[in-house]
Amino acid sequence: MPGARINGDERITLRTVEEEDVPFVQREATNPEIRYPMGKPLRTRAEVEAHLEEEHADRFLVCLDGDDAGPGTPEEGAVRRIGCVGVEDADWKRPELVYWLVPEAHGNGYGKAAVSLVIDYVFRTYATPAIGAGAYPFNDASRGLLESLGFTEEGRQRKYIFVDGEHRDIVQYGLLREEWRERKRA
Repeated sequence: MPGARINGDERITLRTVEEEDVPFVQREATNPEIRYPMGKPLRTRAEVEAHLEEEHADRFLVCLDGDDAGPGTPEEGAVRRIGCVGVEDADWKRPELVYWLVPEAHGNGYGKAAVSLVIDYVFRTYATPAIGAGAYPFNDASRGLLESLGFTEEGRQRKYIFVDGEHRDIVQYGLLREEWRERKRA
């Protein structure tokens, strides 16, 4: 089961990723609806475990909590996992957001809520002036999410990665700490 509650709002909860969550992460990471828009290779369970244990990254499960799910490790069935949000390299260079939701959770605002909570977490936890994120030009949903949160397109790396049979560009986005603070005040 997902671990302790880290943060949340009235709709979603961010919880720590635990060993028991590896099958969920691996299963969803092999889903073409998630894997191709993220440009990720297939990973074995051992590779997923190693990835989740990497230093310089904070990762959270995005969950829908039932009424009886407390702040600690919840009982089986009290929480529904719907995705992951993480931030990589936060403690030694410009943090980079990585996020995904299961397809059946798309279009409900859960992604925006989860990414917003992680942005708050990063700016409270790390002394970074900015946070970055990348999205592929064909991933309109991801680009729209970043732009709706105030991220600015900062550049494009051409033919960045080979995804689904083609070399793809990646669009880099950035959000400054002061821009986020201003949005929160508005």
